[in-house]
Amino acid sequence: MNTAARGGWPLILAAAAILLITTGARQSLGLFIAPLDAATGLGIAQISLALAIGQFCWGASQPLFGAYADRHGATPVILFGAVLLAMGFAATPFMHSTGGLIWTLGVLTAAGAGAGSFSILMAGTAQRLAPERRGFAAGFINAGASFGQFVFAPLNQALIGLIGWMGAMMATAALMLLTVPLALAMGRGQSTAQTPHDSDDGLRAQLRAAAGNRSYWCLHAGFLTCGFHVAFLVTHLPTEVGLCGLSAGVAATSLAIIGLANIAGSLGAGVLGNHVRLKWLLFWMYATRAGAIAVYLAAPRTAFTFYAFAVVLGITWLSTVPPTVGLVGKFFGTRYLATLFGLTLLSHQIGAFFGAWLGGLAMARFGNYAWMWYADILLALGAALINLPIREAPLRRVSAGGNS
Repeated sequence: MNTAARGGWPLILAAAAILLITTGARQSLGLFIAPLDAATGLGIAQISLALAIGQFCWGASQPLFGAYADRHGATPVILFGAVLLAMGFAATPFMHSTGGLIWTLGVLTAAGAGAGSFSILMAGTAQRLAPERRGFAAGFINAGASFGQFVFAPLNQALIGLIGWMGAMMATAALMLLTVPLALAMGRGQSTAQTPHDSDDGLRAQLRAAAGNRSYWCLHAGFLTCGFHVAFLVTHLPTEVGLCGLSAGVAATSLAIIGLANIAGSLGAGVLGNHVRLKWLLFWMYATRAGAIAVYLAAPRTAFTFYAFAVVLGITWLSTVPPTVGLVGKFFGTRYLATLFGLTLLSHQIGAFFGAWLGGLAMARFGNYAWMWYADILLALGAALINLPIREAPLRRVSAGGNS
C-alpha cells in the first residue's frame, strides 16, 4: 500500500492523460460528418451507421481487453490501442465506401479507443490504490475524458478549417501516439491494494456471481440508456445546430462546453461517492438529463440556448462513470474490475449504437430529430428509475475502509 500511495499521483495523472487523448478524439468525430458526406457522397445515414458500429465496437472491446489487462496488466493493452487508433485515423481519408468507413472508424479507431478507455484505466488504478482513494481517482481520471472533449472539439474544428478534414484526421492520428509514453509511465510499479472482499476464485466464478446479481443487471440497464443519450448527442449535435441555422463553431463550442462542465461533474461525483449512496447519484444524474432536454425543446434555438444546454448536460455527461464503477467495485471487489466494468460499458455501447444509428435514420427520414429527443427524455427517466432497486452495501466511513 505504501508503494501505491507514493505512486498514486503519477499513476492517476497518466491514466487521466490517456483518457483525455483517446476519448477526446473519439467524442469529436461528429464534426467530421458533414465534410465526410461532402467528400464521399455517402449520406448521413451511412456515415452514422459506421459511427454507430464504432460505438458498439468500443464497448465490445473493453471486456475483452479488460480480461487481458486483469491478467497481464494495462500497459500492453494501451500500447496496442495506440497503434490501432493511429492506423484508423490515418486510413480514414482514403476510404470512399461505407465498408471502408466501418473498418476505420467503426473497428480500428473504436477498438483502439476501447483499449485505452474507462474500464482499463480505472481498474488499473483502483487495483493499485488504497480503498479510500479510489473514488477520487475515478472522478479525476473521468475528468480527463471531459477535458479531452473540451480540447479536441475546438482543436479539430480549427484544423478542419485550416488544413481540411483529411489533414485534421492525419493530425489526430499522430496525436494518438502520445499515449505510448503515458502507458509506459502507468506500467511502473505493479503493486496492488485490494480490498478484503476481492475475490480470487477465478474470472469464471466472478462472471457467474455477476450473472446472478440483480443489482448488477439494473446497473447495466441504466447504463444502456445512458449510452443511447450520449452517443446521439455527440454524433448528431453538430447537425442539430446546423438545422437551427447556426454555424459549425457553435457546435464545436457546445461540445467543448460539455467537456469543460463535466470536469466539475466528474470531480464532484468522485468526491460525493464517499458520502452519498451511489445509486442516488445516478438517479439524479439521469433525471437531470431528462429535465434538461425538455427545457431545451421548449427554448428558442439560439447559440445561448445551446451553450446553456451544454452546461447542464456537461455536469452529468460522463459523471455517471465514477458511481457505476464504484458500484461494480462494491459488488465484486477490484480483482476483475476491468472485465466486469467493461461488460457494463458493453451495455452502454449497445445503447450508443442505437443512439448514433437511429439519429441518422431519423434525420434521413424526417429531416429533423424531434422523435429522437422525445425518446431520449423517456429513456433518461427510465434510467433514473431502474437504479432505485439496486441493493447497495451500507455506506461506510472512509476511515473504516472507504466505499469500495
